[in-house]
Amino acid sequence: MSSSAMTGRAYDELSRSERRWVLITTTLRSVASVTLLTVAYYVVPLDRSLDAGTAVRFVLGLLLVAGVLGWGVRAVLTSGTPRLRVIRAVAAGLPALLLLFAATYVLISQSVPGSFSEPLDRTDALYFTVTVFATVGFGDIAPVDEVARVITTIQMVVNLIAVGVIAKVLFGAADLAVQRRARGDEPSRPAP
Repeated sequence: MSSSAMTGRAYDELSRSERRWVLITTTLRSVASVTLLTVAYYVVPLDRSLDAGTAVRFVLGLLLVAGVLGWGVRAVLTSGTPRLRVIRAVAAGLPALLLLFAATYVLISQSVPGSFSEPLDRTDALYFTVTVFATVGFGDIAPVDEVARVITTIQMVVNLIAVGVIAKVLFGAADLAVQRRARGDEPSRPAP
């Protein structure tokens, strides 16, 4: 039986082997999402200079991440395994958000030397992005110029929003889907 056919049914309606299969496919898809996004981050050329096009691509990237999370909410609401769908949505949306900021920091560091307390390569930029996201702020890398500080501030605000969306909207959608199933309400499913 395919994973999509199984996830149309509630988790507790699945046999033990079907549950295992759904867990395995959720894990594999999540790991694949994170892996593909990370590989793309390391292979996509980041040798552009900062200009209006950079700002437009950055905003489009933020909108794309918002779209991925919106799609995730819809998928959670219509899934038979909504909590597992939350995992897949987070595995696609959160790394995309972090990698978007990391790529932006690489571009800033290359285009405006001295933007950060030290030059950033891709790994350093990803490290800095994660420390900002986790609100750790070791202080080893810090934004120095105005552009770097503005983007870092935007990341902090977006991080708060993203955590709120994940905590409230995605998990709330999962709870709503579980409650609908318990009442016997079937969510509207999109046509195949």
